[in-house]
Amino acid sequence: MPMNPHQIEELLRETFPDAEIEIGGTDGVHMSAMVVDESFRGKNRVQQQRAVYAALKGKMDGSDAELHALALTTRAPD
Repeated sequence: MPMNPHQIEELLRETFPDAEIEIGGTDGVHMSAMVVDESFRGKNRVQQQRAVYAALKGKMDGSDAELHALALTTRAPD
């Protein structure tokens, strides 16, 4: 079953409660997310994106994944 933007945001909020989060996409399978969080400060882009994928708790893993593509933008606040 595809995920909706609200479900993705809820999962991300568990790990990044104070983040600025914007979710885009309409088909529930190919989505985009922008996550701006202080915890990303000093981390490279790969580390930031791994943290986001970990927060999604396996929703993108395997052939029965609920989310197949997530275009990510991550950064620390300005």
